[in-house]
Formats: sequence, structure tokens, C-alpha cells
Amino acid sequence: MTTWIVLGVIAVAVVWAIGIYNSLVALRNRFKNSYAQIDVQLNRRYDLIPNLVETAKGYLKHERETLEAVVGARNHALAASKLAAAHPEDAAAVQSVMQAEGALSGTLTKFFAVAEAYPDLKANSTMNTVMEELSTTENKVAFARQAFNDAVMAYNTYREQFPKNLIANNFAFKEAVLFEVEDAAVRQAVKVSFS
Repeated sequence: MTTWIVLGVIAVAVVWAIGIYNSLVALRNRFKNSYAQIDVQLNRRYDLIPNLVETAKGYLKHERETLEAVVGARNHALAASKLAAAHPEDAAAVQSVMQAEGALSGTLTKFFAVAEAYPDLKANSTMNTVMEELSTTENKVAFARQAFNDAVMAYNTYREQFPKNLIANNFAFKEAVLFEVEDAAVRQAVKVSFS
């Protein structure tokens, strides 16, 4: 009889541990999927930037340094994003994307400030279309980032609760990092309107 009770307690403990493990896996997969949504929007943004630069190139002939800075920042952010997309659970990879995105937003802000001085560029319909798409994409990035942060918070909260933290620590469920922009000026979406 005592043997059956002990076996019953062990069976309940094993089922309980399996349930916690499976919940951790589901929450981790949810935040990875949320990062994939950010990645989709960032890639759309990266695809729009060359169109923006190409359209502006004819007007901003004397602003070659600004155009090159935008392209360089875009390429750096794209590379960081690809690495983080492959490993969204890697805190260093996500932080690298956040830094690269901050730099890209800074160069885009400078680009738009320079472009303001060119009335013909402001009136260009292709430029306005690309700007509108970029603005829409910026909003989608913000929403995707919020969804990712919500999923990360749910995962981190679950993995830190006792006794779930015992299972999480024994099976290497590491803390996930929120996707935050540290520079206050960059927290604002890039203003892409020429009006």
C-alpha cells in the first residue's frame, strides 16, 4: 500500500513537471513567434529604404554622405536582425538589433531633415508613396514590438515563479530580453511626412 502511495506521488510530480516544462516551451515559442513578426516588419522597412534612397539620389546629389550613412545603417541593422531572427532567445542578438535600429532611426531622421530642404523631392510622388509605406511600416513595427514584449513578459514571469523556476533553471530556459529602444529620441517613430 505504501509503495502505491509513493508511486502515485512520484507519478503526480512527474506529470506536474512535464506540464510546467511544456508550458515553458509554449511560452518560449510564443515569444519567438512574436519576434518573427517584428522581423517581418523590419525586413519590410529595410526593403523600403533602398527605394527611398534611390528616389532621393537624383535630388540630393550634394548629400552623398547622408545617403551613404542611411544605406550603411540599413545594412548593419539588416545583418543584426538576421542574427536575432535566428536566435530571438539570445539576449545579445536582440540587444544588437536594438542598437542597430537606434542608429538607423538616427540616420533616417538626419536624412529627412536634409530632404526637407529640397522642394522638388518633397513633391515627388514616388517619394511620397515610399514615405507613406515607411510610415505605415513604422507603426507595424511598434505594434509587433509591443506584442513581442508582452510575450516576453509572460514567459519571464512564468519561468521566475516558484516552483516553476526550478524546472526552468534545470532545463536552461533563460530569461528573454524585452525589445526596447534606449535612446529617448529614437523611441519616437521616424517622422516621414513632408507636409
